[in-house]
Amino acid sequence: MMEYKGYIGKAEFDDEADIFHGEVLLTRDVVTFQGRTVNSLKKAFHDSVDEYLIFCEEQGVSPEKPFSGRFVLRLSPEMHRRVAFAAKLNDKSLNAWVVDIISQAATNPV
Repeated sequence: MMEYKGYIGKAEFDDEADIFHGEVLLTRDVVTFQGRTVNSLKKAFHDSVDEYLIFCEEQGVSPEKPFSGRFVLRLSPEMHRRVAFAAKLNDKSLNAWVVDIISQAATNPV
């Protein structure tokens, strides 16, 4: 994974073509990049993000923005009660408890 200007890129190596290829994740548009070396791959990733931002400006559209930090979650009333209870048992606000649980899960994704 690579990060640049808040955008995340994921790349893989194609051993048949002898090239790295990647994609900028979590955008509305398909933004790709490629390179033969790690350094050229990183440069291509940066160039692709910059070109995407220029393209959006030229088209008069807002680029897919990096995340705001707000996350809306819908639970059943029973689950909401159970989660609030678990947060209280841990002397945390509901938000702080959920952030801790999600952080743990994101640190060790499957």
